[in-house]
Amino acid sequence: MPIAWPPTSIPNEFGIATLSLGNAIHHKLQPRLEAAAKAGYRWIDLFDECWAAYLAEHGLPGDQLWEATPDNLRIARKLGDLVKSLGMRIACTQPLRCIEGIKDPAERRATLDLVAKRFPFMRAFDTDLVFMCSNIRTDTGVTPDLKTAARDLAELGDMAKAYSDADGGPMLRIGYEGLAWAMRNTWASTWEVVRMANRPNVGLIIDAYNVLGAEYADPYNPAGHGRIYSTVEESTDVLCASLASFVASVPGDRIFFFQVADAERVDPKKFLPPTDPKIPALQPWSRGHRLYPFETERGAYLPVHLVAAAVVATGYKGPMSLEVFNNSLNVPGDEVIPEHAERGMIGLRKLAEAIPQVPAYWEMWQQGIRSMRQGRL
Repeated sequence: MPIAWPPTSIPNEFGIATLSLGNAIHHKLQPRLEAAAKAGYRWIDLFDECWAAYLAEHGLPGDQLWEATPDNLRIARKLGDLVKSLGMRIACTQPLRCIEGIKDPAERRATLDLVAKRFPFMRAFDTDLVFMCSNIRTDTGVTPDLKTAARDLAELGDMAKAYSDADGGPMLRIGYEGLAWAMRNTWASTWEVVRMANRPNVGLIIDAYNVLGAEYADPYNPAGHGRIYSTVEESTDVLCASLASFVASVPGDRIFFFQVADAERVDPKKFLPPTDPKIPALQPWSRGHRLYPFETERGAYLPVHLVAAAVVATGYKGPMSLEVFNNSLNVPGDEVIPEHAERGMIGLRKLAEAIPQVPAYWEMWQQGIRSMRQGRL
């Protein structure tokens, strides 16, 4: 059941992805972590590229980042201790890509085993969550079949449980996220897989950007407003109907992580879709033009607060974590890290202030459904 609205306070501590503080090519991980702590973040979302670069800094091969050698695990423990010494925790590692729905049994087995290779590192980092993005493969070697995807997630959950039972540590968890351009690109299509998997340690990842990228935004719309539908009113109605169903359907404890990003309204006359059919249309926008919440002066326009309010309304109490990719993060310079850390914190604080101001539209929607059933509409 949704929580009473409006909430008296927002229970979600703030987090940020390591890639949202600077690119690993130009910016070492420790200064990024120190800037995050100074800005007030409590949780870190550790990206593979950043972990690989950290290994390389310590003279270890970054292309073997999940090989559980004594040296690799020693550096993983060092990183976990560093994060904790700064007053933060590693919330998760990511991303797992192209995991579920693989048809060939041998390839499937090898892919699932790649996930399990992360488990010792999760212990070393002192985190319990790893998450996978919905498969973006379109070749004949994968299937979108619901039961197949659910079977794969269930098996991953069982593998994580077996590891946890064997070492006696906290339960390791598997999160599942829908990318706006993936095989399953909506909260509903990923939730049905999680629900069918039916494992307590398999849960949903909600990313506000990907929700909005699938159900609200179209950066290439020739009208230039950046939406799927022509008016803000229709766009908001469609989005809120979906999110009202989300609040009614998904218990807060089945959401394992919540990510936040806004995005820039681009000029469709200049920002053109990729010509390479292998590149999803939304991917360049996602990789280069995400913004921190409410950065309207930089072109931000997505109703991130509507998604965030819905997530809070489910009773979710975990981190609210920024996942922002932007070309501005991919340049050298000492000022990049603290500037983005501060911009992100300003955005999260604005978002936290905006959430209680959102009307409980999910209650209005539910009332409308009840009225229809009672024959009053």
